[in-house]
Amino acid sequence: MSGRHDTAAGIARVYRGSFVHSTRDAALEILNDFVLGVDKSGKITFIEEGKNVDRLAQEQGFNTADVENLGPGEFFMPGMVDTHIHASQYTYMGTALDLPLLQWLNTYTFPVESRYRDLKFARDVYTKVVKRTLRNGTTTACYFATIHTDASLLLGQIADDLGQRALVGKVCMDINPMVPQYKELLDESKDETLRFIRELLQKKYPRVKPVVTPRFAVSCSSSLLDALGEIARSSGLHIQSHISENKEEVELVKQLFPDCLSYTDVYLKHGLLTDKTVMAHGCHLTDEELKIFHKNGASISHCPSSNISDAMMLLRCCLLGADVAGGYSASILDAVRRAIDTSKVLTIEHPQLRPLTFEEVFWLATLGGSEALSLDDRIGNFEVGKDFDALRVNVSVPGGPLDVFPEDVLKVIVEKFLNLGDDRNIVEVYVAGRKVVPFSGKE
Repeated sequence: MSGRHDTAAGIARVYRGSFVHSTRDAALEILNDFVLGVDKSGKITFIEEGKNVDRLAQEQGFNTADVENLGPGEFFMPGMVDTHIHASQYTYMGTALDLPLLQWLNTYTFPVESRYRDLKFARDVYTKVVKRTLRNGTTTACYFATIHTDASLLLGQIADDLGQRALVGKVCMDINPMVPQYKELLDESKDETLRFIRELLQKKYPRVKPVVTPRFAVSCSSSLLDALGEIARSSGLHIQSHISENKEEVELVKQLFPDCLSYTDVYLKHGLLTDKTVMAHGCHLTDEELKIFHKNGASISHCPSSNISDAMMLLRCCLLGADVAGGYSASILDAVRRAIDTSKVLTIEHPQLRPLTFEEVFWLATLGGSEALSLDDRIGNFEVGKDFDALRVNVSVPGGPLDVFPEDVLKVIVEKFLNLGDDRNIVEVYVAGRKVVPFSGKE
């Protein structure tokens, strides 16, 4: 792989060493001894073999003495993309895993989410979840907030302040008979969604955008779904929601929307299933529903840590989400591992299937996630002209969770990191060329 990008921004950083990423043709491409340049706007200016560094220095106007050489056991990989995470549920992540979906929502989720009217509480939690996900290598996150507009705007501000790329959704729901204090009126939900979108866009954050967010069909009236479909159409924004997470939910949707052919048909008829839609879970979708997803260009965020509570699925077209707090970890590395584990279990039950490879889940966590969020023209790999969203990984960090040996080639080292590594190995995180981890101390 090689390439250069003409830029007037000037070179800010040049790295030489090993790089791994996905391309359109390969789930995992290994680049040993390459040199990569990042300009002052945070874009990748060139990536070529290391032997070309002297020529590149002359052409691009940098000093070879300023090239930063990666050390033994180090490599760069693209930042990871979390396509489904509830920032508002972070306080009880790792707990409350004992109930199925609908009872879990009523017992744990809705009471906690109702607290986000308190902006002091919201600031504390949202700052912690953004920092935690960044430390774990999530450079892009698709967040659910709550029904509270001001707290949802605050989440966008915090993501921008800390440098994370994010889609942020103010949750919309006008039906909640079990916890009636946690819902909106129909007109309130429409008006507050429009206010949220307007005010977040007015901030002109370069990498934080709103996403239209009906919670799921069970908690939204047909009128609200219609209104949100129109808002998404007129604004051109992304859409996120949930679908077919457990069988009780699927049956309830059939009762609530008797005129719709399926759960998928509910979103389709309300204008909420488009090529900018990301639906979480999809564990019980039928083959016909999956065809509708494919026809409309909609994506499914597979959340293996939470899906295991209700079902398992093996779909190479799905993306990865941590799904805090239904999922017990904020790390996409854990989602990677659970996806592989789940695929192995399914191949025991269905021998005609084959388990996911580590290369495939690497693609899901990086380039695949960027495609689902329509960001693959800007992030997802190390193509020239894209933003430098990257993780500097050191598998030999002192006190780290894994060991490497002299015979371990880079492909083996990457596989070990995906299966054994954690935030201790992620020594630097970059978003659009800005070093966001380690934190500067000003946050």
